[in-house]
Amino acid sequence: MNKRLAFTFIIITLTIDAMGIGLIIPVMPDLLQQIEGGDLGNAAIWGGILATVFAVMQFIFGPTIGSLSDRFGRRPVLLVSLVIIAVDFIVMGLAHSIWLLVFTRIIGGIAAATQATAAAFISDISTPENRSANFGFLGATFGVGFVLGPLMGGLLGEVGLRVPFFAAAALATLNLILGYFVLPETVTDQTRRPFDIKRANPLGALTQIRLIPGLSRFLLVFFLYEFAFYVYPAVWVYYAKAQFGWDSGMLGVSLASFGISVAVVEGILIRRILPWLGERRTIVLGFIFSIGIFVVLGFLTSGFWALLLAPISALGSVVIPAMRGIFANKAEANQQGEIQGIVSSTQSLAVIFAPLVLTYVFYASTRPDGPIFLPGAPFLLAAAIVGLTLTLFVTRPKGSIGATKTVR
Repeated sequence: MNKRLAFTFIIITLTIDAMGIGLIIPVMPDLLQQIEGGDLGNAAIWGGILATVFAVMQFIFGPTIGSLSDRFGRRPVLLVSLVIIAVDFIVMGLAHSIWLLVFTRIIGGIAAATQATAAAFISDISTPENRSANFGFLGATFGVGFVLGPLMGGLLGEVGLRVPFFAAAALATLNLILGYFVLPETVTDQTRRPFDIKRANPLGALTQIRLIPGLSRFLLVFFLYEFAFYVYPAVWVYYAKAQFGWDSGMLGVSLASFGISVAVVEGILIRRILPWLGERRTIVLGFIFSIGIFVVLGFLTSGFWALLLAPISALGSVVIPAMRGIFANKAEANQQGEIQGIVSSTQSLAVIFAPLVLTYVFYASTRPDGPIFLPGAPFLLAAAIVGLTLTLFVTRPKGSIGATKTVR
């Protein structure tokens, strides 16, 4: 198998998938207000509920999908999930009930195996020395997709609130066709592992993976940072509309600027940072930077400066691929689907709670009858959480995961 060609295939597949997700974000506040009624704060609450339902399904089924890919291969798992995702977007575009939207998020969350399975695919074709850098491309594809996705979503949203959903379905279908013809299989008879239902769930997988020394604390650090960093997708569109009065077009531009910066940071810059600092110092640098940017956004009142800071804030994303690389290098070759499944479940667990907490903080700090008007309050909470995360990371016991500098 040509590893470079296979790597290119999976990157293209993930980029198109990210575009489908980014397309619908700029129109969600207005669509939720249209369907459910109420003000922007109420729409933010429902947006948080939908995101949480999606994440609950990913949390429950992440290890199952990862274990299935260890048994049956990455290719069939990815292709089947894409079929379901394409249909799910179409149903969302036709929905006129909030409960139908909830149902679509349940189905979509179960099918959203792309990230975990793709991460296992990347791990399969990588060496221990370049896994962290290669995992940076996961975030880079997300960033590129969010350059094009929100821009297209903002423009299509001006045509009709439901048009972006059908465009997302078309992209998912294109993704499926592309994957069918070009996506190779990386699971071999030597690395194929029997499916074990006792391990194919969050608790069972966690029990197995906890056998790796120091992983429990490292997973907690990973969870807390994912929780805090989710402040961008959870509240950015509501924060920017309330604080700066931006329309869907401006929201699309700001999200696109953030996305292209994530692509640059995780696709290019991290390959320069890791050889210089190693995983551990890269993670610490990302923590410190995020604390500073969250505090600034918490009190910012200028839309001009918010637009300038949106791309700069992406520097905090260096943390995730560095952590993923440490996880993958500690796992066995036939355990990559499982380890990426539990990483995916940990991310999903953060997303389960983050939208509920962060959107409620936004709601409470922007109520017309509330004691204060502070749309940036969720960013201040995120800064405090990253401060705790940094403390846990730098004070972990000697010899635990990530305790030593890895030289690339």
